[in-house]
Amino acid sequence: MSDKQYAVFIEKLEYFIQHKELIKLVLNGKKNKLSDLKSIIISIVEIKKGMKLNFVYHHDTKDITKNYDFPEGIALIKSAIEADFYNADLFANTENMSLISNQKGKVQLKTNAPTLQPMSEFKHDRVKERLINTTGNVYLRELGITNANGEVRREMSDKYKQINRYIELLEPNLDELSITDDYHVVDMGAGKGYLTFALYDYLSNIKKKNIQMTGVEYREDLVNVCNAIARKSSFQHLTFIQGSIEKTELPQIDILIALHACDTATDDAIYRGIQSNASLIVCAPCCHKQIRKEFNVTNELSHVMKFGILKERQAEIITDSLRALIMEAFGYKTNVFEFISTEHTPKNVMIVGRKVFETNPEKQQLLDNIAAIKQFFGIKKHYLETLLGI
Repeated sequence: MSDKQYAVFIEKLEYFIQHKELIKLVLNGKKNKLSDLKSIIISIVEIKKGMKLNFVYHHDTKDITKNYDFPEGIALIKSAIEADFYNADLFANTENMSLISNQKGKVQLKTNAPTLQPMSEFKHDRVKERLINTTGNVYLRELGITNANGEVRREMSDKYKQINRYIELLEPNLDELSITDDYHVVDMGAGKGYLTFALYDYLSNIKKKNIQMTGVEYREDLVNVCNAIARKSSFQHLTFIQGSIEKTELPQIDILIALHACDTATDDAIYRGIQSNASLIVCAPCCHKQIRKEFNVTNELSHVMKFGILKERQAEIITDSLRALIMEAFGYKTNVFEFISTEHTPKNVMIVGRKVFETNPEKQQLLDNIAAIKQFFGIKKHYLETLLGI
């Protein structure tokens, strides 16, 4: 790491902390690809014991928050930049700075005009900053989430929270990718486009990536509406096309999204992602009929399966577990977690797979584990296995 550029960055960081001008510092791009820690977000907070640096450690399946005195916090930041992360993005009242390094030790220091509103208070309970801003956001207005004044409509507040939670969950995974201008993001089953528009907005306007994005939707009327909104929003590289998940021809898929695709349509989407060698596959499954019909349980669990609601829930767990394990067998590091609280939507499980191996060295062991699970539940074949020919 360049000592001069690093020193300039740390000097500015210490100045902004000491003068209470730091809005937030984001450390991401982990150096150890197998680490569970994805990113750290640091900000200044005021608690009963005084001003502290608040660290939010984002792990694969949990977040951990800790507060430190300024000197201790600065020391931890230095250590994390040197040992754990390639990227450090600093947002302050008067400027933004980015310290970017790579595996070869090349370092870049970039300075830009400030993009976030200056902090006026440092309380833990201040209004949460949303990644998707409502101010002047045409697509949010056109989709009915905000009114003409850019205020979130009361009846759409849950949808707005869902959009932001979606981006928050994807952010660490996207930060792990080396997204280039020729990246093609595909949203299979885009529907009304709420999350499609939000992801394009985040990637193009916040992350400044000149990506291509396609929303695939079977209902032609929704395709026409979404294309009209994209034009009104000046989203030049976002297009919606009419088609199905399994048959739509696409020249390239680098990131594949399939949210609430019903039953085996989720498997069709995962299959296309694997076949395209997509860097990231994101699914929120809906309905799990195929495995439920396959169940032929003859062991002790049969006493549980006689209760319809429990059999249905077991089918959801086993279906998504097998999907995650199959994705791992094909080289993806996979996580399954709650997308958003069930108070907002019952369809709340998300499967995210990031490509880390061309050939997983543990593939056979994973396939053996899958076979054992199927045998226990009397399952002949998972539909995704059929698609992949395993």
